[in-house]
Amino acid sequence: MAMAAQRRFFFFLLSPLLVLTVVLAITVDYQVTNNAAGTTGGTRFSNEIGIDYSKQTLISATQFIWQTFEQTTDADKKSVASVSMFVETMDGVAYTSNNEIHVSATYIGSYSGDVKTEITGVLYHEMTHVWQWNGNGQAPTGLIEGFADYVRLKAGYAPSHWVKPGDGDRWDQGYDVTAYFLDYCNSLSNGFVAALNKKMRTGYSDSFFQDLLGKTVDQLWTDYKAKYGK
Repeated sequence: MAMAAQRRFFFFLLSPLLVLTVVLAITVDYQVTNNAAGTTGGTRFSNEIGIDYSKQTLISATQFIWQTFEQTTDADKKSVASVSMFVETMDGVAYTSNNEIHVSATYIGSYSGDVKTEITGVLYHEMTHVWQWNGNGQAPTGLIEGFADYVRLKAGYAPSHWVKPGDGDRWDQGYDVTAYFLDYCNSLSNGFVAALNKKMRTGYSDSFFQDLLGKTVDQLWTDYKAKYGK
């Protein structure tokens, strides 16, 4: 009887700690709303993607981004309490404003391939905009978009219509072009992308590339093009 009582007492001591751990781990609230219900794209979203899958993708993307950017503590990350995703009738594919992701139901309705995989990749891209540092507004737009497509690339959601590695006219051309260039830079020093994102927390300079890799960004671009015979 004494031993049983001790075990019960030990359990009750642990229980509040376990509950506290669970509460502390849930720091971001994710919401998904389909504002295009009744349209072709809105109906396809409901039938082939769905709110529950989208919410889980936002969660998975967040975890992947933190891992990719090597953000292991709360101090490393942006302070974001909630992320909202809206499916709505609009032009384009998607955009992120503050912590709101807007996805085009028109695009979903007209996409001819596996729309679920495509939108998964889009969400990884857009979630990167929620969590990445942007040089306090000083970083080139092409680099910001390149970061987002780099995350999509590393997550395994690069679509077939992207350019090939080595293509492109400028390192900061953006999107897939810059994503492949960042992937090349990261191959020179594993963790480069995470380190570059960290340096962009308060500002931006092209010299960050030389600080981290010992070469100017223009020389790195020349080397990258040469690797693919471009």
